[in-house]
Amino acid sequence: SGERDLPISVASTTAAMAQEGSIPPPPSKAPGEDSSASGSGLTLTVHFSSGNPRIEETRGIIHLYSAGTSSPHSLPAGRNPLVCVLDVPNHMTYADFCQFCGSFIQHVLEMRIVRNDGVKDRYSVLMRFDSQVSTDDFYQHFNGKHFSSLETDVCHILYTVDVQYTGSIEHAQSSIISTEQPTCPVCLDRLDQDTSGILTTICNHSFHCSCISKWTDSSCPVCRYCQQPKSTCSVCETTENLWMCVICGFVGCGRYREGHAIKHWKETQHCYSLELETQSLGLCWGQLCSPINSVKN
Repeated sequence: SGERDLPISVASTTAAMAQEGSIPPPPSKAPGEDSSASGSGLTLTVHFSSGNPRIEETRGIIHLYSAGTSSPHSLPAGRNPLVCVLDVPNHMTYADFCQFCGSFIQHVLEMRIVRNDGVKDRYSVLMRFDSQVSTDDFYQHFNGKHFSSLETDVCHILYTVDVQYTGSIEHAQSSIISTEQPTCPVCLDRLDQDTSGILTTICNHSFHCSCISKWTDSSCPVCRYCQQPKSTCSVCETTENLWMCVICGFVGCGRYREGHAIKHWKETQHCYSLELETQSLGLCWGQLCSPINSVKN
């Protein structure tokens, strides 16, 4: 459609979104816009952002059918297979949310996690299903349901009219974008909606739903790997030939540098260590640190 050729993704109509069949991607560049939320008539507007704030942040508006237009027996006439789960508590990891969705996850083509403007401890989830029937079943089954038996928070779902991306702010030089179809960082298979649903995290990294559902940490696997500070020796700060004490967490260099790991062993008698480059468990004996499978009894 011509809308794809515009530098700014303007708000698409419900019919246009149904024809395009996906959550509109963020634009490459666009001016910002007021971030206040508002609602009027039969629709509600929610301002959101996504992306890593230190690299690139995308802002936009979700246009929703208000709660008054939906009930278990009366759904919006112009609805499409796109809904928004509002105000999910931050302590729910991506895996927790996928598990909460249960068997419906098989009918999800795309999920996008976004930040709610002005709300620090919650996020929202845009979900596009493979059919209107699956969408309606998901809404009727989960809307108003507690996230767990121990939760006071309930699942609040609204049908989505459209999604409007209003701006993208680049804070750092980004790498060249590949024209090849992206792959899942976990399984390295291509991200294809025809074979598996795709979940895009709040920092704009995409995974297969089946892969991210096995990640029990609340952080993004890609961000955790890329942004984790490089380990250094606790004494000389070298980044080479490092060993970490499994007992107390001390990081020291091995015999090919200044041998601070060996000195730590002599001072503490902490025998077990981890070679950081290969992640192999080892023993510090005498004047060397060796992989544990190479140490003779």
